[in-house]
Formats: sequence, C-alpha cells, structure tokens
Amino acid sequence: RPRTVCSVSFKVNGFILVGFTDTPEYRVLLFIIFTLIYIITLVGNLGLVTLIWMESTLHTPMYFFLSSLSLVDLGSSSAIIPKMLAGILTGDKTISYNSCATQMFFFVIFVTTENYLLASMAYDRHVAVSKPLHYSTIMSSKIVCAALAIGSYVCGFLQSCIHTSCTFSLSFCSSNVIHHFFCDIPPLLALSCSDIHFNELVVFILGGLTIFFILLVISTSYLFISITILRMRSAESRRKAFSTCASHLTAVSIFFGTIIFMYLQPSSSHSMDTDKMASVFYATVIPMLNPLVYSLRNKEVKSAFRKVTWWRRFH
Repeated sequence: RPRTVCSVSFKVNGFILVGFTDTPEYRVLLFIIFTLIYIITLVGNLGLVTLIWMESTLHTPMYFFLSSLSLVDLGSSSAIIPKMLAGILTGDKTISYNSCATQMFFFVIFVTTENYLLASMAYDRHVAVSKPLHYSTIMSSKIVCAALAIGSYVCGFLQSCIHTSCTFSLSFCSSNVIHHFFCDIPPLLALSCSDIHFNELVVFILGGLTIFFILLVISTSYLFISITILRMRSAESRRKAFSTCASHLTAVSIFFGTIIFMYLQPSSSHSMDTDKMASVFYATVIPMLNPLVYSLRNKEVKSAFRKVTWWRRFH
C-alpha cells in the first residue's frame, strides 16, 4: 500500500454499516433487544444520577464519581444505539462521512473518560479504606473531585481528537462498506486503502499507555486496600471494607477485559464477527450493567432509593 497516512484526498462521501443481519425476523428481534437495552440504560443511569442528586446522604466523593460514570455510560450508549436502532428499523444502513467521524469522536471521548473515572474511583476507595482518618481532608474537597473529573474529560477529549483525526486523515477509496454496527477505529482502518501502520502504532501506543497507566493506578490502589483489609482484626470490618470495593472491582474487570481484547491486538488478528460481539458487550451491555452492579450491591443506594420513594408516596 502507498504511504498516504496524512492524505486528505477522500473518495467517499459516506459509509454503509453492515450491522448484524438482513433477515427480517432477526431484525425485529434485534430491534426489540437493543431497544430494551437502551431503555434500561437510560432509566438506570438517569435514575442513579437523579437519586444521587436528590439524596443528601449520597453527596460524597464516591457517589460524585459514580454519577459522572453514569453520565459517561449514557453518552457512549447514545452515541451508538439510536443510529443502530434507526438502521435496523428502516433498513437504511448508510451514514454520512461527517456523521461517522462525529460518532467516533464522541464514542472515544466517553469510553476514554470512563477509563480515567474508574481510576479516580479506585483512588477514592484506596483513601477511604487505607486512610479513613484523612479521607475527609483528602477527598472531601470539591476542588479535588472536580479536578479529577475534569481531568478525565480533558484526557478523553484529547485522545479522541488524536484518534479521530488520524483515522479520518486516511483515504477510503476501495470500499465504503464498514463490517460493523458503528464507526469504530479497527473496522475503519481495515477499510482504508492508505498505509495504516502509523495509525495502528498510534492506537497501540496511546491506548496501551493509557490502559497501562489506568491499570497501574487501579492495581496499586487495590494492593494497598488488600494490605489494609488483611491487617484488620475484625471479620466484620474486613467484610465491610471489601463490600465497598466489590462493585467497582467487578465493573473494572468487565470493562478492561473487553477493551484490551478489542484494541490491543494487531489488525491481522482481528475477526470482524468476534470484534462485533466484543463491541456489543462494552458499547451497549456494560453501560446497562454498571448502574445495576453499583445499585444491587450497595446498601446506601438501596436505602436512599427506599427513602426517596417512601417520601414521594407519603406526600
């Protein structure tokens, strides 16, 4: 392939998203499934944000980051699912060049921001468990929480600018059929007729460094948490300390497992069908599961929900 990585001579005005299937019966089933997933995602994440905003007992750094995570999950789902549902319903699989770039830009922002928010939440849990006497001093400052949240969004924005500009500086001249259900980096690189080695290097290095840094922060935080828990004499104290971290650890394991599988492998190892299944999981299922994971395993959230619903019934 000729090396025209920074070429701007685009030869396509739009793309065709292959999606999952053209069989009418399966299309109806897929439309119902993804509609339910999106509704649960909307209700779960918006409900969690509203609950945290309404209930004063949840106005803590932990729930501030959790509400930010819910907004990010809502954004990543909304960047993909409405367009996918419209395509399934109408059969129109086309997406304009600018819409494709916009979809990728916002999706990468939200997914990358979620990485950094998960790291911030791990640090928050580390301070809460390992340094409980200093927690109010270190984390209760609105400046610290705001700085971590804003920093997460800034990192997401910068990385999205890099990935989107590098991907859409390529030439797409041989085909405009994307073997995927949204505009993601790997299927677009596979579609390009330019030399993509530089782009693959950018994805691998930038993505690898980001994931390495995030996992380093998370693993270090949980190392100190584990040491603190093992030093506790009371079994009840150990159980309580572990329960405050279990939901976050579950979300981290699911999220990073699929992200590493999807992006940190060479393009020659990519299978479009396998990538689609992995993408369905981290792009649609995880945003739906996160509020359920954090709510069902969290006594404070369940207590606040009962309190709010009881108050509304009473009035």
